[in-house]
Amino acid sequence: MANFLTRYLPRRFRSDAVTVPVVRLSGAIMASGGLLRPALSLATAAPLLEKAFAHKRAPAVAIVVNSPGGSPVQSRLIYQRIRDLARERDKRVLVFVEDAAASGGYMIACAGDEIIADPSSIVGSIGVVSGSFGFVEALRKLGIERRVHTAGTNKATLDPFQPERPEDIDHLKTLQREVHETFIALVKESRGTRLVESDDLFSGLFWSGKRGVELGLVDRLGDLRGVLRERYGKTAKPVLIQGSRSFFGRKTAGVHADGQGGMAAIGAGITGEFVSTAEERMLWARYGL
Repeated sequence: MANFLTRYLPRRFRSDAVTVPVVRLSGAIMASGGLLRPALSLATAAPLLEKAFAHKRAPAVAIVVNSPGGSPVQSRLIYQRIRDLARERDKRVLVFVEDAAASGGYMIACAGDEIIADPSSIVGSIGVVSGSFGFVEALRKLGIERRVHTAGTNKATLDPFQPERPEDIDHLKTLQREVHETFIALVKESRGTRLVESDDLFSGLFWSGKRGVELGLVDRLGDLRGVLRERYGKTAKPVLIQGSRSFFGRKTAGVHADGQGGMAAIGAGITGEFVSTAEERMLWARYGL
């Protein structure tokens, strides 16, 4: 009788079906995002990761990464949360790269026990970059005087409306080197002897998934469905883990209980949305995507 009833259960509930939870980590990595485009951060990723690793019978958790990078802090926090959950729940982590796992996106990918990419995926970009604009000459031509008053001689460091100072640039480069060293150490710890000796490996260059295999940045080429069926049999079923969302995909301006609602807050939210979208577009554009 039990076998008769089992035949009519959905395949994911049958004892012979292997369910593998899948978490998609997509977009630019930032502490906060826009109204319609939530950023990828620990706050947005953590609930999905908790759900995925809570699947007791799953032999592994699959994580799909599609990110051009962003905040090194949020990237490392997401990486660490994945590794912590993998140890706590004794799960293997398979990372699948779609269009890109670059910069901070690759840092997150390193949380996988295995990294699988498409031959045309973009991987790597192990470096640190910061950019801004200088408006000194524009202000001069417009006849605008910049007035800055600080308590602390370095409080206005790298102000875009004032000439650059060599000591400010030296300080920024020191900071970048420290962040870069942390990134390199994480990659070396994760990839170990799989990495190939190359002067360009940590230079900030990026490569195709195919070249990534040769350099040891990627373990193999493949796709989610094909690899899971090859690894766990034809009954293997990827199940996408999804979180609850509001109408706009996240809480919008004017909804918070801080007394700052109204049209001004909505306008600020729309402005922030444009800025967030522009920042993400610039990140993707670095890789021709």
